[in-house]
Amino acid sequence: MAYKKIKKVVEDNHIEVIHTHTPIASMVTRLACKKMAVKIYYTAHGFHFYKGAPLFNWLTYYPIEKYLSKYTNKMITINHEDYFLALQKFASEKTYLINGVGIPVETYENIQVEEKLKKNELGVCQSNTKILLSVGELNKNKNHEQVIEVLKDFKDQNFQYFICGTGPLKQALKQKIKKLGLEEKIKLLGYRKDIIEMMKISDLFIFPSLREGLPVSIMEAMSVGVPVVASNIRGNKDLIFDGVTGKLFDVNQSKELHKIFCTFFSGELPLMKYSNGASDNIQHFSERVVIKQIVEIYET
Repeated sequence: MAYKKIKKVVEDNHIEVIHTHTPIASMVTRLACKKMAVKIYYTAHGFHFYKGAPLFNWLTYYPIEKYLSKYTNKMITINHEDYFLALQKFASEKTYLINGVGIPVETYENIQVEEKLKKNELGVCQSNTKILLSVGELNKNKNHEQVIEVLKDFKDQNFQYFICGTGPLKQALKQKIKKLGLEEKIKLLGYRKDIIEMMKISDLFIFPSLREGLPVSIMEAMSVGVPVVASNIRGNKDLIFDGVTGKLFDVNQSKELHKIFCTFFSGELPLMKYSNGASDNIQHFSERVVIKQIVEIYET
């Protein structure tokens, strides 16, 4: 049905360029238009095949993308791993790397928050309480469980860990938190509209995902200067230069995350260094920069 509708819309409206984004929409569009005189621009927000991905993904999604690349005039990627794979393995006429979707860095920098009031709202009454924050859907890929499991060894520390997001693992995570006796330390806050304000009062932003394209949440955290600890995966390592703009850990080695928390609670983690490095680096991922990159792609 979608296949026929796309063909009809293109023919009836004499469309010259189609810019697609999601994998399914991009697949259907390219199949529908492969014999038509229309140019296809495709922005891939993170291929489902990547280093460490399940074999199923490589056997299923990779051949499809490789075949359809023959009908892609401009392939646009948002991280280095995807870019080099597409450049070397795919048949797109041209392949580009842009700095993600772009975020309003200056807007985030200028957002004001009354720290004491926000902390009181969240039930944080002691000024010396360390605030840890994660943002992301409550699913397997976002890997919140690993952080919760590691934090059980730090019950004696004065911290609050807030996880913002909704998803299918909400009950399982609540049970995990209760089982580990962390109900007073870890809170699932659900969907929030004040993420930037939350970031501005946080001491550490934790992003433990298993798969990403180029995560907006990390970019938002970097833009407001909260130090980031993230999994060492595609996308994350395009933003976080280990030991410079934040700290990376191997998701297959919980002891690495444990060590990071040890240095954090002991005051040895160079938070100011990470914050300053991130603030400088995030300028390259601003809306202004990305818009310029996209305009150049359209003009070439």
